[in-house]
Amino acid sequence: MAGTARDWLAAAPEGGSWLTVHVQPGAARSELAGRHGDALKLRIASPAVEGAANAALIAYLAERLKLARREVKITRGDKSRRKTVWVALDPAELERRLRGDIA
Repeated sequence: MAGTARDWLAAAPEGGSWLTVHVQPGAARSELAGRHGDALKLRIASPAVEGAANAALIAYLAERLKLARREVKITRGDKSRRKTVWVALDPAELERRLRGDIA
C-alpha cells in the first residue's frame, strides 16, 4: 500500500477532520478494507443507487466511530467512489478510534 500512514487524514480548519475514502458499493458487507493509494478503502453493502451507498457510508462511519450521523458528512465526491468526508473528531482521536482496522 502506497503513501504514508496519515495521507488519508487531515485536520479541517473549522474543526474536526477530513477523511479521504475510496468506496466500493455493493459489497457483501460494510467494512474497512485497508488502503487504496492515498485513501482509506471502505466496502459498503448498499448499492450505488439514488444515494443509498452514501447514506450507508455515513451510517457505517457514525456507528464505527461512535458518533451521531450529523457528525459525519460527505463534503466532496457525492457521485464518485473517491470522497472527502468530514468527521467531528480531531485527527488524533479519529485515528485512535480507527487504529487496528487499517494498515
